[in-house]
Amino acid sequence: MSTIEVNGKAVELDEEGYLVNLSEWNEDIGKILATQDEIELTDGHWEVITFLRDYYDEYQIAPAVRVLTKAIGKKLGKEKGNSKYLYQLFPYGPAKQACRFAGLPKPTGCV
Repeated sequence: MSTIEVNGKAVELDEEGYLVNLSEWNEDIGKILATQDEIELTDGHWEVITFLRDYYDEYQIAPAVRVLTKAIGKKLGKEKGNSKYLYQLFPYGPAKQACRFAGLPKPTGCV
């Protein structure tokens, strides 16, 4: 376990860098986690992060990359619902990395 400091508060992360307590998430935490991966979050990133948080609220599961790609394509359009676009935003894996930034658990099936 490790911790990051966000606005003067210690936030616990598991051994892979995911939030221990999902309810602690806020945009500042997402920004700090992205900075650790040397990524500056753009509107495109936030669109995917928001999508993932809504998806998790509805289904109580973080989607694997194949499901994520298909679901984003349905909601945001084919130009965003493809692996190439998502890997440009999240080079370490769209499902895995985006879920971490979104304060969600690691998707099932991700190594």
